[in-house]
Amino acid sequence: MVLLWKLIILLPFMSCSTGEETLHGPIFIQEPSDITYSMGSGNPEVLLNCTAKGYPLPNYRLVGGSLAINNPRKKQDIGTYQCLATNSFGTILSRKAKLQFAYLENFEMKTRSTVSVREGQGVVLLCGPPPHHGGLSFAWTFNNNTLYVQEDRRRFVSQETGNLYIAKVEPWDVGNYTCVVTNSKAGQSVQGPPTPLTLRSDGVMGEYEPKIEALFPETTYAAKGSSVKLECFALGNPVPNISWRRSDGNSLTKKIKHDKNKGVLEIPDVQQEDEGSYECIAENIRGRNIARGQLLVYALPEWDKKIENAFLSLYDSLFWECKAKGKPTPSYSWLKNGQPLKSEERIQVENGTLIIPVLNMSDSGLYQCVAENKYDTIYASAELRVIVAAPDFSKNPVKKTSVVQVGGEVTIGCRPSASPRAAIDWRKGPEVLRLNKRALLLEDGSLRLYNITKSDAGVYTCIATNQFGVARNSGNVIVKERTVITVSPSDMDVTVGESIVLPCQVSHDPSIAVTFTWSFNGNKIDFRRGINHFERIGGESVGDLMIRNIQLHHSGKYVCLVQTTLDSQSTAVDVIVRGPPGPPEDVRVEQISSTTAVLSWKSGKDNNSPVQIYSIQTRTPFSVGWQAVSTVPEVLNSRTHRATVVDLSPWVEYEFRVVASNSVGTGDPSKPSALMKTKAAVPTVAPMNVSGGGGSCSELVITWEPVPEELQNGEGFGYIVMFRPLGSTTWTKAAVAPVEASKYVYRNESIAPLSPFEVKVGVYNNEGEGTLSSISTVYSGEDEPQIAPAGTSALSISAAEVEVSWQPVAWNRHTGRVLGYEVLYWTDDPKESTAVRAYNTAGTGPSSSPVNVTTKKSPPSQPPVNIAWKLTNSKICLNWEHVKTMENESEVLGYKILYRQNKQSKAHILETNNTSAELLVPFEEDYLIEIRTVSDGGDGSSSKEIRIPKISSLSSRGIKLSPRKLYTSTSGILLLSFVLMYSFP
Repeated sequence: MVLLWKLIILLPFMSCSTGEETLHGPIFIQEPSDITYSMGSGNPEVLLNCTAKGYPLPNYRLVGGSLAINNPRKKQDIGTYQCLATNSFGTILSRKAKLQFAYLENFEMKTRSTVSVREGQGVVLLCGPPPHHGGLSFAWTFNNNTLYVQEDRRRFVSQETGNLYIAKVEPWDVGNYTCVVTNSKAGQSVQGPPTPLTLRSDGVMGEYEPKIEALFPETTYAAKGSSVKLECFALGNPVPNISWRRSDGNSLTKKIKHDKNKGVLEIPDVQQEDEGSYECIAENIRGRNIARGQLLVYALPEWDKKIENAFLSLYDSLFWECKAKGKPTPSYSWLKNGQPLKSEERIQVENGTLIIPVLNMSDSGLYQCVAENKYDTIYASAELRVIVAAPDFSKNPVKKTSVVQVGGEVTIGCRPSASPRAAIDWRKGPEVLRLNKRALLLEDGSLRLYNITKSDAGVYTCIATNQFGVARNSGNVIVKERTVITVSPSDMDVTVGESIVLPCQVSHDPSIAVTFTWSFNGNKIDFRRGINHFERIGGESVGDLMIRNIQLHHSGKYVCLVQTTLDSQSTAVDVIVRGPPGPPEDVRVEQISSTTAVLSWKSGKDNNSPVQIYSIQTRTPFSVGWQAVSTVPEVLNSRTHRATVVDLSPWVEYEFRVVASNSVGTGDPSKPSALMKTKAAVPTVAPMNVSGGGGSCSELVITWEPVPEELQNGEGFGYIVMFRPLGSTTWTKAAVAPVEASKYVYRNESIAPLSPFEVKVGVYNNEGEGTLSSISTVYSGEDEPQIAPAGTSALSISAAEVEVSWQPVAWNRHTGRVLGYEVLYWTDDPKESTAVRAYNTAGTGPSSSPVNVTTKKSPPSQPPVNIAWKLTNSKICLNWEHVKTMENESEVLGYKILYRQNKQSKAHILETNNTSAELLVPFEEDYLIEIRTVSDGGDGSSSKEIRIPKISSLSSRGIKLSPRKLYTSTSGILLLSFVLMYSFP
């Protein structure tokens, strides 16, 4: 029973100013909580805390008792309490708080009857706790031992009833048992009278099936998020095993705790999925027994949707809705200023909704939505304030300036604060504005102008009126010209590498700045980053985009966005960039023979231009790069993806690749195929340049150029050499195995020197014999010349030259053929000896008698010096000093002048016995001149090279010319002749 006390208490800790300036009703910041007071507590006071904020400061009162209870008494103070907070805006009611008293009385100390059982029988010792309030815990002592009886598979203490269960009594269980009860809230613990346990003398209890004595309820209720314990213990012999399971077959969750030595199943943090039927199974060798019980989960109410403060105008409507979840489903009620609110003529209350269609001043106040189920009650509070006021533009004035373009539209907002809502009228200038299709009054009072013209510019005034007053506010409308794209780009089809311009030009109001933005495939082009290829060109009204050296990845949609502060326009264009095809893919060799290979491939990217033709290329270890090959079919069109490569060489490793071409050009080649070797075949290429000859007497030497490896066509390659004497019909045949062989020597003592043979060389490999070369004539070996040259003489020519002469040797096949002569010379100080001998392919013959000869002295080592030259027209005059020779040098017989034009390599030579010379030369270029001595020992050292410049370049080099002679032509033209003198050391 709840007692209502009309006691109003001002809380001292709320008497100070909150520092808040906004007026509002009370809002709880602390609500009273349930309290369980210990009767044995040393604290003589119970405090039910309740704190609210509000302006003005709230007053408080409690329904059901005082705020502070001194020396609380159970019969008088136990009950349910609520706090009410009130100020000028209304009253709100706190949650309900229960005040309970925890206590524990003593046991009645009557002597308990002896419990007598057989050994092996199960027993239950009752605790029978005394009167109490608050949760209890139970334990048992044995024979006044200070230690509690330890629970195990055989012994169990129920925390629900306090009873002690012994599944199977043993002889050592005989004694006195005492129940100990503890109330932690009350801070008390009491002991009951002892219960004696004895054994009967009429025998031992035999085995029997389990009997469940400690049993959890058929229905257990648990709050969501709480922890619940289910008890189950059985008597039996042997001692039963206890196990748990869910009746629906689902496995127990990992969070569930089950101690096999105790008969308790603990489910922490209970959730909805834990709800269901649980089974306890007790079993031993004699049988099994099952207990079942239902766990039902309930949930306290929780808000899904709360009501919020509403500040509405007079005559407005109110709709509030609150929603809460819980199990069972909560029911709803409403309070106004702490009093129940029911449906009436003006107010509609239904479950979680509150509707007041037309508000009046009396509806102001504090409202609470209350959600309640059997386990708790929750409150959601909000303030309803009904406002009356004259129209006022101070917080939301009409926009002072609205700029709009011709043909556009504009909304001039008119939203004054007013309660009740104001009626709205508009004026343009001094005249009342006539509404029409182009000028519409919106529901919120704003003015909407459509299809703007220049005549719509001006000052517009909003007039707001209600029964409490009138207010006016004005704004100016300025009309600008529209922005129009005058030149826009067209779709383009271009070839990779070209440069294009996408035009984007506008006409616009000159007083408004225009910005151009280009995007490519939805991404803005940032010209400031210096992106390759893209460049903005144009002036204020031109935003053209230039794309230089366009690439395939530039294909896509380009958008030119033109923006002003008033509007934006855009134009889009699709650019297709066509390029040579991409590389074909997945090139495979499907079949291969000795001279052919079957290839397949897949098309690559066509790069916006269809493939027209494919070509196939090969590469071998012997080729220089990739080579085009013949195919079947000969022409590989765009539909062809399989072809046969022909004219391959047998027994050669090949790689293949495919190249695609279209109207733009030839693309990159595919990746090479796997390396494949053609099959072996009989060789078809004969050796080239079959010849021979030479060698020793009685030998036939045959030579040829080796066949390259790529033409050997298989393993086991070698050469077949065939020869016969000229005029014979029988061939001699020999095989030469080494592949690198290029020579074969046949020796037979019967072969006469220089005998002619017909020779041909063929090839073979493991596949068989191949082609033979054409027939060549080769001569057998010969003897060395047998006769020495006669009439040998030697003449000294210079310091480094000797002329040797002899009589030719007359020869025949018997004396040895002469192909040439060898001259041998050596030094035999102080004279040099010389001899001559003939030679042929077999070697050299006997030498002639030696002759002696002495070379001339060395040529002069000093070059001509002090060379001077002068230039007159096309004549060069040279002078130099005579060169004096040393004792071991040849005398100077004369001089050689070597001269050439600067850009020519061929020199002209002038010889003279004097120390001067004149050169007549055309002077179109610079001349280079050097002078050297002439002697019996040869030419001596040359002077340094002299450069004589052409006349036209002399003045440009700053050379001063002095006139020496004057010439006058018959035509009266004065001719000047200049002389230049230079000297050189």
